[in-house]
Amino acid sequence: QEQPVESGGGSVQAGGSLRLSCVVPRYSVSSTCMGWFRQAPGKEHEGVASIYTKTGSTFYADSVKGRFTISQDNDKNTVFLHLTSLKTEDTAMYYCAMPRAPYSIVVSTTDFAYWGQGTQVTVSS
Repeated sequence: QEQPVESGGGSVQAGGSLRLSCVVPRYSVSSTCMGWFRQAPGKEHEGVASIYTKTGSTFYADSVKGRFTISQDNDKNTVFLHLTSLKTEDTAMYYCAMPRAPYSIVVSTTDFAYWGQGTQVTVSS
């Protein structure tokens, strides 16, 4: 199983936006589940959003609802996480992951088996 590869992190001011990208080399994202997670220093992994790309079903953590959007582009074989209205508390390493059984939407961290290396998002006040 190929590992996801994230990109797009960076440093922004509060209120700003970023778009994170996730690709899985030699793997089609058109009919699978992909998830975004984050981990801030000293804190546990937090599920941010998941998408089941076959149906477009999505899940969001309460902390990001209305601010973050997970989407897919089958032509680019990429899953995106659009971050808007960023807050300082959004500062974290963001990871893309795939579950062991990607046949429906998955939201539990423990069900995700294949993780990328992460991309850092830093939000300053």
